[in-house]
Amino acid sequence: MKKDLDRYMQEKNVDALWVMGAMYNNPDMVYFTGIHHANQVDLFKIRGKEPIVFHFVDMEREEAQRSGLETHAYDEKYPLMDYLKKNGNNLLDAVVLRLRDVLTDIGLTRGRVAISGWDNLASSWTLLNQLRELLPELELVSFLQDSPIQMARLTKTSEEVEHIRAMGKLTTTVVGRVADFLSSCPVSGEILLNKDGDPLTIGQVKQLVNLWLAELGAENPEETVFSIGRDGGVPHSTGNPADVLRLGLPIVFDIFPREKGGGFFYDFTRTWCLGYAPDDVQQLYDQVLQVHHRIIDELEPLKPFKHYQMRTCQLFEEMGHETVQHNSQLSEGYVHSIGHGLGLDVHENPFSGYSASEGDILAPGSVFSIEPGLYYPSKNVGVRIEDTVYLNPQGQFEILAEYPYNLVLPVKK
Repeated sequence: MKKDLDRYMQEKNVDALWVMGAMYNNPDMVYFTGIHHANQVDLFKIRGKEPIVFHFVDMEREEAQRSGLETHAYDEKYPLMDYLKKNGNNLLDAVVLRLRDVLTDIGLTRGRVAISGWDNLASSWTLLNQLRELLPELELVSFLQDSPIQMARLTKTSEEVEHIRAMGKLTTTVVGRVADFLSSCPVSGEILLNKDGDPLTIGQVKQLVNLWLAELGAENPEETVFSIGRDGGVPHSTGNPADVLRLGLPIVFDIFPREKGGGFFYDFTRTWCLGYAPDDVQQLYDQVLQVHHRIIDELEPLKPFKHYQMRTCQLFEEMGHETVQHNSQLSEGYVHSIGHGLGLDVHENPFSGYSASEGDILAPGSVFSIEPGLYYPSKNVGVRIEDTVYLNPQGQFEILAEYPYNLVLPVKK
């Protein structure tokens, strides 16, 4: 949480944070500012002090001020035209010198500064390299994992959790609409038909998913997994839009929409068979569902998340399946991690895979997915079941959006 940010900064030997980019679709920035239509701002947070925002475009003044933070327009005190005149209209020199003056005035000319945010890499790289020459005592750093902001974001406030819970309700509403739609479609032989009497395709279903998400006020920046048969056996295959929906073939439906403008995500998966489930698919499904429930039942506060990855591997291996525990290049069996944190990014701390750190624990306030799966593309089958779980301050684990675990969706005769 933000209240822990100064402590994480101290632990990481960071004196200040510098977040670049827009106030939307930019997780680290939105974490501080909320979602507002300011296209380019710099946020500086010196350890022990409140963040300060500098925005570039005067017409975005009111949008920037809606962040509730101390806000300044660069041109208000540091007009770019003045710097251009003094530096022969050299834009890079003008921008860097102006930035040097801003950092000097806010008392940030030395120490370790952690850079983050989503911005143009080429321009940012050029700017930062030249700034180093002007302020040699300022050490600019970044983190591959476990940055102070990432660690603060690992736990959520009750208000943040309610945003995720609302996204969960929206997500399961759309999933329910998809289930009802598929069940209402006529069938010819083993093939579902659309309203025109033609075979129903994955692409047509995805169009409806995007329409319903938009109607309910969400966006879908990471796509949707809706894959059937062999594609369902490849965990990150989003599905072939031209594939026809057939009875009895397992469908992996993994949906992870986000609040409009770059807010909080939800993550959810169900596996369905239309009309009936073949015995081999039913058996795999029952095993995945058993592991899903078993892991959730065994969750304990403050436990390293990777413990549950090892436990999942153990359970699946006892059922006779290969796992990534003994083969990181595995393509069939249990081939991924048990889950990941969820928030302003669809994948964030805590992580559970082999690269997870000791800081990736199930702390009170954490929100994370539990998503065991079994994948056999050679047999045209994949099964995954996923729920998003919240560890509340009372130490209780709760699924933020309940939804049935039925494998078979009934269809019209």
